Amino acid sequence: MSDTINWLPQLITLSDYDNWKEYLDAIYKVFCDDFVRSKPRYPGKRFALKRFPITHQKEASFWHLIQEGAIEEDRIPDLRRCERIGWPRPIIESMKTHQVRVWRNVRGKNERIVIAIQDFSYVVVLDEREDYVLLWTAYCVEHHHQRKKLERQFEEWQRSQKS
Repeated sequence: MSDTINWLPQLITLSDYDNWKEYLDAIYKVFCDDFVRSKPRYPGKRFALKRFPITHQKEASFWHLIQEGAIEEDRIPDLRRCERIGWPRPIIESMKTHQVRVWRNVRGKNERIVIAIQDFSYVVVLDEREDYVLLWTAYCVEHHHQRKKLERQFEEWQRSQKS
């Protein structure tokens, strides 16, 4: 990831804590501060979380932000996602700035809102519903070819908006 991220909160690393439980509690507190006790601003819609299923007294959206894997039962914590738990909210709130790239993309059967930092190395995905927007997931984009694919999607979407 490049220096385009200096406007985002510092990483929260496992090495700063004595054990996994303390670390999980710390990153969950950040999640609650950013998405439960208060909500990001989103133009014209209420911001919501996927609350269920609640696992270990934590909302599904939290687990989607810190775990990787396609099937719920097989998802495992990803330390890079955990370290960046403080990033999704400022990225969402920067949607109208030059700091992020925003576009719509069909993922599966649904159209999603994709928000990437400028170098496409970190992405937040939202699901827009009729009267609210739902935090779907966020993740690091490790490989150069994956970043280029996201950049192409963004550019194609931009071109489609001009026609």
